[in-house]
Amino acid sequence: MTKLFYLLLVFSLCIASLFSQQTADSLSLKKTFTNLQDALKNPDQVYRLDLSNQKLSNSVVNWQKFKNLEYLSLKNDHLKVLPAEIFGLLNLKTLDISLNDFETLSDDFVKFKNLEELYLNDEKNLNVPKTLKLLNKLPKLKVLHLEGDHLSTLPEHISELKNLQSLYLNNNLFKEVPAQIKGLDHLQYLDLNNNQIPVNLINMQQLNFGFKIQF
Repeated sequence: MTKLFYLLLVFSLCIASLFSQQTADSLSLKKTFTNLQDALKNPDQVYRLDLSNQKLSNSVVNWQKFKNLEYLSLKNDHLKVLPAEIFGLLNLKTLDISLNDFETLSDDFVKFKNLEELYLNDEKNLNVPKTLKLLNKLPKLKVLHLEGDHLSTLPEHISELKNLQSLYLNNNLFKEVPAQIKGLDHLQYLDLNNNQIPVNLINMQQLNFGFKIQF
Protein backbone atom coordinates (compact mmCIF):
# COMPACT_ATOMS: atom_id res chain seq x y z
CA MET A 1 0.00 0.00 0.00
CA THR A 2 2.85 2.33 0.92
CA LYS A 3 4.64 1.55 -2.35
CA LEU A 4 1.48 2.27 -4.31
CA PHE A 5 1.07 5.55 -2.46
CA TYR A 6 4.58 6.68 -3.38
CA LEU A 7 4.07 5.65 -6.99
CA LEU A 8 0.90 7.70 -7.14
CA LEU A 9 2.68 10.62 -5.47
CA VAL A 10 5.54 10.54 -7.98
CA PHE A 11 3.07 10.28 -10.86
CA SER A 12 1.10 13.26 -9.53
CA LEU A 13 4.25 15.35 -9.15
CA CYS A 14 5.28 14.55 -12.72
CA ILE A 15 1.88 15.56 -14.05
CA ALA A 16 1.96 18.77 -11.99
CA SER A 17 5.44 19.60 -13.26
CA LEU A 18 4.40 19.01 -16.87
CA PHE A 19 1.28 21.14 -16.46
CA SER A 20 3.32 23.90 -14.81
CA GLN A 21 5.79 23.90 -17.71
CA GLN A 22 2.99 24.04 -20.27
CA THR A 23 1.42 26.95 -18.38
CA ALA A 24 4.74 28.77 -18.26
CA ASP A 25 5.26 28.22 -21.97
CA SER A 26 1.75 29.48 -22.68
CA LEU A 27 2.32 32.62 -20.61
CA SER A 28 5.63 33.30 -22.34
CA LEU A 29 3.85 33.14 -25.68
CA LYS A 30 1.36 35.78 -24.54
CA LYS A 31 3.77 38.14 -22.77
CA THR A 32 4.80 41.26 -24.65
CA PHE A 33 8.24 42.57 -23.71
CA THR A 34 8.58 46.36 -23.82
CA ASN A 35 12.09 46.67 -22.42
CA LEU A 36 15.00 45.58 -24.59
CA GLN A 37 17.30 44.73 -21.69
CA ASP A 38 14.66 42.49 -20.09
CA ALA A 39 14.05 40.77 -23.41
CA LEU A 40 17.75 40.07 -23.90
CA LYS A 41 17.94 38.08 -20.66
CA ASN A 42 16.17 35.12 -22.29
CA PRO A 43 15.83 36.03 -25.98
CA ASP A 44 14.82 32.48 -26.98
CA GLN A 45 11.65 32.89 -24.91
CA VAL A 46 10.66 36.21 -26.45
CA TYR A 47 7.81 35.89 -28.94
CA ARG A 48 6.39 39.41 -28.70
CA LEU A 49 8.53 42.56 -28.51
CA ASP A 50 7.14 46.10 -28.45
CA LEU A 51 9.87 48.74 -28.72
CA SER A 52 7.64 51.54 -29.99
CA ASN A 53 8.35 55.18 -29.07
CA GLN A 54 11.90 54.38 -27.96
CA LYS A 55 13.99 56.30 -30.52
CA LEU A 56 15.96 53.33 -31.79
CA SER A 57 17.43 55.10 -34.81
CA ASN A 58 20.93 55.11 -33.31
CA SER A 59 20.65 51.93 -31.23
CA VAL A 60 22.65 48.78 -31.85
CA VAL A 61 20.54 45.67 -31.24
CA ASN A 62 21.62 42.06 -31.74
CA TRP A 63 18.41 41.01 -33.47
CA GLN A 64 19.74 37.55 -34.28
CA LYS A 65 19.17 36.50 -30.67
CA PHE A 66 15.38 36.79 -31.08
CA LYS A 67 15.08 33.78 -33.37
CA ASN A 68 11.56 32.88 -32.14
CA LEU A 69 10.12 36.38 -32.42
CA GLU A 70 6.64 36.48 -33.98
CA TYR A 71 5.52 40.05 -33.19
CA LEU A 72 7.69 43.17 -33.39
CA SER A 73 6.68 46.81 -33.03
CA LEU A 74 9.13 49.57 -33.93
CA LYS A 75 6.41 52.19 -34.16
CA ASN A 76 7.51 55.82 -33.98
CA ASP A 77 11.20 55.01 -33.49
CA HIS A 78 12.55 57.63 -35.94
CA LEU A 79 13.74 54.99 -38.38
CA LYS A 80 14.63 55.72 -42.00
CA VAL A 81 15.81 52.18 -42.74
CA LEU A 82 15.41 48.86 -40.98
CA PRO A 83 18.56 47.30 -39.50
CA ALA A 84 19.79 44.53 -41.79
CA GLU A 85 19.73 41.91 -39.00
CA ILE A 86 15.96 42.27 -38.65
CA PHE A 87 15.50 40.46 -41.94
CA GLY A 88 16.86 37.35 -40.24
CA LEU A 89 13.73 37.13 -38.06
CA LEU A 90 12.22 34.43 -40.22
CA ASN A 91 9.38 33.54 -37.80
CA LEU A 92 7.99 37.07 -37.74
CA LYS A 93 4.22 37.16 -38.31
CA THR A 94 3.36 40.74 -37.36
CA LEU A 95 5.54 43.81 -37.95
CA ASP A 96 4.59 47.36 -36.98
CA ILE A 97 6.90 50.00 -38.46
CA SER A 98 4.35 52.79 -38.64
CA LEU A 99 5.04 56.45 -37.81
CA ASN A 100 8.64 56.34 -38.98
CA ASP A 101 10.47 58.11 -41.82
CA PHE A 102 10.67 55.46 -44.53
CA GLU A 103 10.74 56.44 -48.18
CA THR A 104 11.26 52.91 -49.48
CA LEU A 105 11.63 49.44 -48.00
CA SER A 106 14.68 47.25 -48.44
CA ASP A 107 14.59 44.50 -51.06
CA ASP A 108 15.41 42.16 -48.16
CA PHE A 109 11.77 42.50 -47.09
CA VAL A 110 11.04 39.48 -49.27
CA LYS A 111 12.76 37.33 -46.62
CA PHE A 112 9.72 37.71 -44.35
CA LYS A 113 8.04 34.65 -45.83
CA ASN A 114 5.88 34.10 -42.73
CA LEU A 115 4.73 37.71 -42.33
CA GLU A 116 0.93 37.92 -42.05
CA GLU A 117 0.29 41.49 -40.87
CA LEU A 118 2.20 44.68 -41.70
CA TYR A 119 1.66 48.18 -40.33
CA LEU A 120 2.84 50.94 -42.68
CA ASN A 121 0.39 53.59 -41.55
CA ASP A 122 1.29 57.27 -41.08
CA GLU A 123 4.28 57.05 -43.41
CA LYS A 124 3.88 60.33 -45.26
CA ASN A 125 7.05 59.94 -47.37
CA LEU A 126 6.64 56.30 -48.31
CA ASN A 127 6.80 55.37 -51.98
CA VAL A 128 3.65 53.26 -51.92
CA PRO A 129 3.76 51.95 -55.53
CA LYS A 130 7.30 50.65 -55.10
CA THR A 131 6.43 49.26 -51.68
CA LEU A 132 3.42 47.30 -52.93
CA LYS A 133 5.45 45.85 -55.77
CA LEU A 134 7.82 44.48 -53.14
CA LEU A 135 5.10 43.23 -50.80
CA ASN A 136 3.49 41.05 -53.47
CA LYS A 137 6.41 38.68 -52.90
CA LEU A 138 5.22 37.94 -49.35
CA PRO A 139 3.09 34.79 -49.76
CA LYS A 140 1.36 34.89 -46.36
CA LEU A 141 0.56 38.60 -46.06
CA LYS A 142 -3.11 38.84 -45.06
CA VAL A 143 -3.48 42.22 -43.33
CA LEU A 144 -2.03 45.53 -44.53
CA HIS A 145 -2.30 48.89 -42.78
CA LEU A 146 -1.93 52.02 -44.92
CA GLU A 147 -3.89 54.44 -42.75
CA GLY A 148 -2.95 58.10 -42.82
CA ASP A 149 -0.54 57.81 -45.76
CA HIS A 150 -2.04 60.71 -47.78
CA LEU A 151 -3.34 58.32 -50.43
CA SER A 152 -5.97 59.39 -52.96
CA THR A 153 -5.48 56.46 -55.34
CA LEU A 154 -4.12 52.93 -55.15
CA PRO A 155 -1.35 51.64 -57.42
CA GLU A 156 -2.18 48.74 -59.72
CA HIS A 157 0.33 46.63 -57.79
CA ILE A 158 -2.19 46.31 -54.94
CA SER A 159 -4.08 43.70 -56.98
CA GLU A 160 -1.01 41.46 -56.88
CA LEU A 161 -1.42 40.91 -53.13
CA LYS A 162 -3.48 37.84 -53.87
CA ASN A 163 -3.80 36.56 -50.29
CA LEU A 164 -4.75 39.89 -48.72
CA GLN A 165 -7.84 39.59 -46.50
CA SER A 166 -7.97 42.95 -44.69
CA LEU A 167 -6.91 46.36 -46.02
CA TYR A 168 -6.94 49.50 -43.88
CA LEU A 169 -7.12 52.75 -45.86
CA ASN A 170 -8.83 54.97 -43.30
CA ASN A 171 -7.69 58.57 -42.73
CA ASN A 172 -6.58 59.06 -46.33
CA LEU A 173 -7.83 61.22 -49.23
CA PHE A 174 -9.98 58.82 -51.24
CA LYS A 175 -13.05 60.29 -52.94
CA GLU A 176 -14.43 56.94 -54.08
CA VAL A 177 -13.93 53.25 -53.50
CA PRO A 178 -10.66 52.48 -55.31
CA ALA A 179 -11.29 50.32 -58.38
CA GLN A 180 -8.06 48.39 -57.84
CA ILE A 181 -9.57 46.40 -54.99
CA LYS A 182 -11.53 44.34 -57.51
CA GLY A 183 -8.39 42.33 -58.12
CA LEU A 184 -8.12 41.29 -54.48
CA ASP A 185 -9.87 37.94 -54.69
CA HIS A 186 -9.54 37.03 -51.00
CA LEU A 187 -10.37 40.44 -49.51
CA GLN A 188 -12.88 40.20 -46.65
CA TYR A 189 -12.61 43.64 -45.04
CA LEU A 190 -11.84 47.13 -46.36
CA ASP A 191 -11.66 50.15 -44.05
CA LEU A 192 -12.30 53.50 -45.76
CA ASN A 193 -13.34 55.42 -42.67
CA ASN A 194 -12.44 59.13 -42.51
CA ASN A 195 -11.83 59.70 -46.21
CA GLN A 196 -13.52 62.17 -48.59
CA ILE A 197 -16.08 59.81 -50.07
CA PRO A 198 -19.42 61.61 -50.71
CA VAL A 199 -22.44 60.55 -48.70
CA ASN A 200 -24.30 59.27 -51.78
CA LEU A 201 -21.45 56.88 -52.53
CA ILE A 202 -21.43 55.58 -48.99
CA ASN A 203 -24.72 53.87 -49.84
CA MET A 204 -22.59 51.51 -51.91
CA GLN A 205 -21.80 49.83 -48.62
CA GLN A 206 -25.09 48.07 -49.00
CA LEU A 207 -24.09 46.54 -52.34
CA ASN A 208 -22.60 43.09 -52.56
CA PHE A 209 -18.86 43.54 -52.98
CA GLY A 210 -18.20 40.11 -51.55
CA PHE A 211 -16.54 41.67 -48.50
CA LYS A 212 -17.29 44.19 -45.76
CA ILE A 213 -16.53 47.88 -46.32
CA GLN A 214 -16.26 50.24 -43.35
CA PHE A 215 -16.97 53.89 -44.20
